[in-house]
Amino acid sequence: MSGVVTEVVTADAVTARVAELGAQISEDYAGQTPVVVGVLNAALVFMADLVRSLQVNHEAEFLAVSRFGEGGRVRIAMDTSVSLQGRHVLLVEDLVDTGLTLSFLRELFETRHVASLRTVTLIDKAPRRIVDVPLEYRGFEVGEEFLLGYGLDYGGRYRNLRSLWAVLDFAEFTADPEVLQRAIMSGDRVAS
Repeated sequence: MSGVVTEVVTADAVTARVAELGAQISEDYAGQTPVVVGVLNAALVFMADLVRSLQVNHEAEFLAVSRFGEGGRVRIAMDTSVSLQGRHVLLVEDLVDTGLTLSFLRELFETRHVASLRTVTLIDKAPRRIVDVPLEYRGFEVGEEFLLGYGLDYGGRYRNLRSLWAVLDFAEFTADPEVLQRAIMSGDRVAS
């Protein structure tokens, strides 16, 4: 397959998988009221659809993290507005690759004495894993490609796409990020 970008997961496949995850999570949390904590910004779209698919009472919260310094240390940029102590927490990530951010967040929540902690991610980039982290629920397992759409962005753009697109030639894409918009407008699923 050649080209600059290609659609790798259709909107219908995303919708179906999110519904499956919602059903599984609902079954696992039956009789409980979990706090669903989304990691901003990219998890917002996934979390919105996921919580609509849940058939259990739940609360929704958000936090934001940022990386700083040479080692890319993680820090909390925005914390949850409620205490998580003694609560069942479902952490919602858009993408897990190296596992470093998720490892930091899981350790943080453990120090807050949560009753239980599970993680759901839309995208699992297992080949890039540096730190082994538990993922109780995953939408799609992919390779190392740069992805766009369904919350994932490039410079703040393309989060709104209902499907997932892989950038096949990053140099070409960064030279002309409009190639994806042209592909969408023309109905092409692979764009050169």
